[in-house]
Amino acid sequence: MFSLIDGVIDPTVVRHAVQRPEAGAVVVFEGATRNHHKGREVVRLEYEAYASMAESEMADIGRRAKRRWPEVRVAIQHRVGVVAIGETSVAIAVSAPHRGAAYEASRFAIDELKCRVPIWKREVYADGSTWKANTEVLE
Repeated sequence: MFSLIDGVIDPTVVRHAVQRPEAGAVVVFEGATRNHHKGREVVRLEYEAYASMAESEMADIGRRAKRRWPEVRVAIQHRVGVVAIGETSVAIAVSAPHRGAAYEASRFAIDELKCRVPIWKREVYADGSTWKANTEVLE
């Protein structure tokens, strides 16, 4: 599962996409909207995406994780549209026979997503708004 969703993310659905009997570890990462950024009150986030390319890039992240950690399975779901404070913007689930690979692949997936996937975020503050570019660079 590598998809965009215009609605609430159910992390249980993302988790079920990777669960399997041989997986002794399942890591679920949820990125949620927080109520502040650099001293400003955040009211909500708004996401836009180049949908077909974003889903293709998310699937490629899953393939690259599998090449690096052959025993993992990865699922990624990201919101588009308005995301309220406390709601999930992105959910990533990774399963593996052991926890080390699951944690490493999960971190890899979110870092790659933030760096490479064409999803744009607008932070709406109590006193205005701004589009946020991903400034993260992978080494």
